[in-house]
Amino acid sequence: MFKKDISPGSKSKVKSSVQRAIRNQLVTTYPLLAPHIDEIIPKKEQLDAMKMSFSLSSSLPLFSSLPLFLLFPPSKARIPAEQEPPISPDRVTLYLIGPTPLFYQHMTDALLPHLRLVHRFPTCFPSMRIDRGAIRFVLSGATLMAPGLTSTGGRLPSGDAEEKGGYGEHGGKEGGEAEKEGWYGGRELDKGEPVVVCAEGKEEACAVGILSMGTKEVKEKGKGPVVEEGHYLGDGLWRLVTE
Repeated sequence: MFKKDISPGSKSKVKSSVQRAIRNQLVTTYPLLAPHIDEIIPKKEQLDAMKMSFSLSSSLPLFSSLPLFLLFPPSKARIPAEQEPPISPDRVTLYLIGPTPLFYQHMTDALLPHLRLVHRFPTCFPSMRIDRGAIRFVLSGATLMAPGLTSTGGRLPSGDAEEKGGYGEHGGKEGGEAEKEGWYGGRELDKGEPVVVCAEGKEEACAVGILSMGTKEVKEKGKGPVVEEGHYLGDGLWRLVTE
């Protein structure tokens, strides 16, 4: 989503009633943030919203470099260019306290944490781990595929909804010692839920996104896209200057 550089938009002050609603929404979506919410969004601090718009990337598949007559043979009826609907821009709102980015929201989707916030509170967000081989693909903005999670170096929720604890490489199950390789949740995550992507052998998370396939299905199928659009280390949102 943020492969290219983003120009900062104008900031607007969030109304106090909306700010309270956002605080409540964050705690509902990410319950482990509850003890930290006053540190993240202090009640007396002003939350700002920065609107950003950019064109949707092409939805053509990887073979889109082929000549157009192979992609769209003459026998296939096509809508005349002048009748095609215009491409609407992606609209993203970034929420900040001062120059510090906290969360972003694409259109009316769920609030997703900026990676800088994830790095401050690494055990508070539902997480999964990719193997070493998938790291370079994720950090280039490619779709995260299931094999990077189901291989030996990958990690997914255990499937035991009774398990509780802190997520990620620094996390661990409640009532037990933190595992050397962290803990990635008990209950399965559903399609459409936010998720943080950690990486084998790395201390800090490398990406954030929305699941396009539930974790139970990932285990069962072992193939297919899991996170198709997201925010990753080094992308335009990470590099965005907010001061």
